Amino acid sequence: MAETSKFESLSYRIRRDASGIVAWFKTNWHDRKWFRWGAIALGVMLVLWLVLWALLARNLPDAEMLLEYEPPLPTVVRGIDGEIVHSYARERRVQLQYSDFPEELIEAYLAAEDKTFFSHGGIDAGGLVGAVIDYVSKLGSDERAVGGSTITQQVAKNILLTNEYSITRKLKEMMLARRIEGVLTKQQILELYLNEIPLGRRSFGVQAAARAYFDKDVGDLELHEMAFLAILPKAPEVYGRSQNADRAMQRRNFVINQMVENEFITQTEADAAKAMPLGLKTQSSSGRSVDAGYFLEEVRRTLIEKFGETADDSKNSVYAGGLWVRTSLDPDLQDAARNALRRGMVRYHGRKGWNGPIATIDMEEGSWASQLASSFLGINYEGWRVGVVTQRSGSSAKIGFANGEEFPLSGMPNSLKPGDVIAVGKSGNGYSVKTLPGVSGGFLAQDPQTGRVLAMQGGFDSRLGSFNRATQAERQPGSTIKPFVYATGLDNGMTPSTQIDNSRYCYYQGSRLGEKCIRGGRAGEFPMRYGLEQSQNIMTVQIGMQAGMENVVDTIEKMGIGEADPYAATALGSEETTIMKMVNAYSALANHGRLNEPTLIDYVQDRSGKVIYRADKRACTGCNMPQWDGSPMPRLGMSGEQAMDARTAFQIVHMLEGVVQRGTATVLRDIGVPMFGKTGTTTGPKDVWFVGGTPDIIAGAYIGYDNPKNLGGYAQGGTIAAPIIRQFFKESEDRLSGDPFIAPSGVRMVRVDRASGKRVFDAWPSSDPKAAVIWEAFKPDTEPPRKTRRDEIESKRQEILALIRRGSSASSSVSNDNESEEVTEDFVEEQGGLY
Repeated sequence: MAETSKFESLSYRIRRDASGIVAWFKTNWHDRKWFRWGAIALGVMLVLWLVLWALLARNLPDAEMLLEYEPPLPTVVRGIDGEIVHSYARERRVQLQYSDFPEELIEAYLAAEDKTFFSHGGIDAGGLVGAVIDYVSKLGSDERAVGGSTITQQVAKNILLTNEYSITRKLKEMMLARRIEGVLTKQQILELYLNEIPLGRRSFGVQAAARAYFDKDVGDLELHEMAFLAILPKAPEVYGRSQNADRAMQRRNFVINQMVENEFITQTEADAAKAMPLGLKTQSSSGRSVDAGYFLEEVRRTLIEKFGETADDSKNSVYAGGLWVRTSLDPDLQDAARNALRRGMVRYHGRKGWNGPIATIDMEEGSWASQLASSFLGINYEGWRVGVVTQRSGSSAKIGFANGEEFPLSGMPNSLKPGDVIAVGKSGNGYSVKTLPGVSGGFLAQDPQTGRVLAMQGGFDSRLGSFNRATQAERQPGSTIKPFVYATGLDNGMTPSTQIDNSRYCYYQGSRLGEKCIRGGRAGEFPMRYGLEQSQNIMTVQIGMQAGMENVVDTIEKMGIGEADPYAATALGSEETTIMKMVNAYSALANHGRLNEPTLIDYVQDRSGKVIYRADKRACTGCNMPQWDGSPMPRLGMSGEQAMDARTAFQIVHMLEGVVQRGTATVLRDIGVPMFGKTGTTTGPKDVWFVGGTPDIIAGAYIGYDNPKNLGGYAQGGTIAAPIIRQFFKESEDRLSGDPFIAPSGVRMVRVDRASGKRVFDAWPSSDPKAAVIWEAFKPDTEPPRKTRRDEIESKRQEILALIRRGSSASSSVSNDNESEEVTEDFVEEQGGLY
C-alpha cells in the first residue's frame, strides 16, 4: 500500500512539472517574439541535424576500424644473407611507430598543418571559418578552396573516405574526425597520419618520402629537410619538382618561421635551416644493388600464385600484405652468373654484326619519349642505355631517351631508321650504336644438398624482356641426358668397366625401308666410362637398348627432367626440358640420388613476423622445447626423396669427373677442385649445354637462339657452354670448399686399367689426368674378376705350356715311377686363369 502511494506521488510531480513547462513555453511563445523565432531556429537546426544524420552520418564507416587498421604495405625481399635486395611495391610505404618519429619532424608538421592539434577535439573552429569564407569567395572559379582540415580530418579522409572535392565529403570528414578523437589517442592519430599521408613520388608516409626525396631515414633528417617534408601535404606534385624549387623554398621557410612562432625552435636554428638548399635527390640508392631481375620476377610469380596480387585477393597479397620474404638468392653468385652468361653470349656473337632494333615505336603516335618510358626497356651493361632513333639523315642521326633528352648518334648500320629502339654507349659528346648478341641462353646455380637456387640468369638483361630462359625455355638437352641413360645401365647389371660396342648400331625401320646401321666414332668395344667421357652416341644407344628404353624413360621421369618416349633418340637428348630441371637432376646425382624440389623462397613472414610459408617442411621434434631435457640434440631428417640408388649416383658422378679431366670439358680442369659434369650439343647444332659442378654448387648453362637455328658446325658444348661455367666458378673460387665427392656406403673403389676396364694389381693411380690406371667405383660383387690383363694371360699361358711339355719345373716333385700323366693345353683356361 505504501509503495503504491509512493508511485502515485512521483507520477503526480512529473505531470505537474510537465504542465508547468508547457504553460511556460506557451506564454513565452505568445508574449515574446524573439523567443518564438529562436524556438523555430532551434527546431529547424534539430531537423537539419536529423536529416544530415540520416543522409551522411548513418552510413559513415566505424572509427573503431582504425584500432585494427592495417595499411597496404609492400613486400620486402631478402637475400640468402638476410640483407634486403628488393621490394615489390606500386607505392612507397614504410610503417613506423610513433616513437620512431623525431620530435622536430612532428613539430614541423604541426606548424605547417595543425598547430592546435593537441588542444582541439578533431575540428579547428577558426580554421573551419576561414575555409568557409575561402570557399564562398572562390565559388564559380576553377580554383580549389583551402581545406582548413585538421590532422584528424586528414586521417579520416585518407583512410576512411575518398579525395572527393565536395561539401558533403567535408561534412563527413568532420563527423568522422569527432568520432576518431573519441576512439584514438592523439599519438595514435599522429602515427596514422605520418605513416599514411601522400607526399609525392609514389611515397606514402614520411619515412618513404625521406627516402624518395633525400635518400635518408627519418632519424637522419636535418631541420630544413624535415620542414620540406612538412610542406608536401598541400601540393606534393608541385613542391617536389625541380622547376618549382623557388616556390618550395619559400613555403619551406614559412614553415620554419611558424616553428619559431610556436616556440618549437630558436631563431638561430631557423636562420641556419633557411640558409640550406633544398638538396633533393633525383633517385634513391636505398637497398643493395643486386642485378637479379630474372630471379626476382620468378619469386614474384610464385608469391602471386600463393598469396594473390592485391588486397582484394588476400590480406597477405604481394602488393599490400607487407610480406617479408627470405630467398636463397646469393648476390655474389648472381653477379658471377650474369657476367659469365653475358660474356659467353658476346663471345659467341663475335663479329656477326648488328642484329636489328630491340623494338620499334611509331614516331607519329604521340610523344616518342612517353612511348619509350612506358615500354620500361632498359639495360645494365657497361654503361649502355636504351634509346630511340629520333632523326636519321644520311650519316647523321640523333638518339633520344625517356627523359626527353637528345644527343648525336654515330656508328650507325645502314638499316637503322627513326623509331628504332636500340642500345647505345657513350661516345664523345654523343652516343654510338651498340650490338646486342642475337643468341640467347639461360644459367642457373643450385645448392645440391637442399635444392635452393642460388643464382639465375634468364637472358642478357631482364629489362629487355621478362621471358626467363632458365625456367621457361623448353630445349633439347642433347648429351647432357646421357648420364641418366648410363645410370639405367648401371641399375640393370652393367658396371663402369662393362665393354660396349662402339662400331655400329642397327635398327629395323619396317618392311619397306628395312634395317639401317649407323657407324660410331672409334670402332671397337670400350668400357662404359670411355663412352661417357668422350660422349659416344653409339655406345649410349647400345646401353639404352640393352638396359631397356622403358627403364631409361622411367629414370628420366623419376629425376624430374620431364616426360619422354622410349625411343632411341631419347637416349641422345631429343626430348625437351629446362635448365632448372637439368641442374636439379644433376644436383640429385651429387646428393647421392636424393632429389629435392628446386626452391627460390626459403620462407615468408606476414607483416607481424609470423611464418606463413616455409619451403623446408621437415619436422624437427623437440627443436622448440622450452627447456632441454637432457636427450640428444634434435636433428632434421634428410631432405628430398631417394630417386636413384645412392651407389649408382656416385658411380655416375665419378665417371663424369673424367669428362672434366680428359673428356669433352677439359676447359674446366684448371679450376683446381673436384668437379664433374657433362657437355651437350644438339642436332644442328642448335643448342650447346654444360651441366655440372662441385660438391658445393651445381650449375648449368645453355646457348641458343630463341627461334632455334643452326649455331654453326664449330659450336660445341665444350667450347661455348663449358667456358661459361668456367668463368662462373673462377669468379666464385672463394665459395668452393675443394672437398671431394664422398662415396656412400656400399661402394668399392678398385684400381682398373682405364683403357680396358680390367682390374690392376701391379700399379697405382696417379694425378696425371691421362694415367693408364685409375680408381673406379663398383657396387659389391661387380668388380672385374681377379685376373691379369689379356695380353699377360696369353704370355703366361704359353710359358706354362712350354714347361709342361718339357716335363720339368724347378719347384715340382717328379714321381719315380714311369706312369705318365695326360696334360691338356686348355688347363689354364679351365681353371679360370692365374691368381
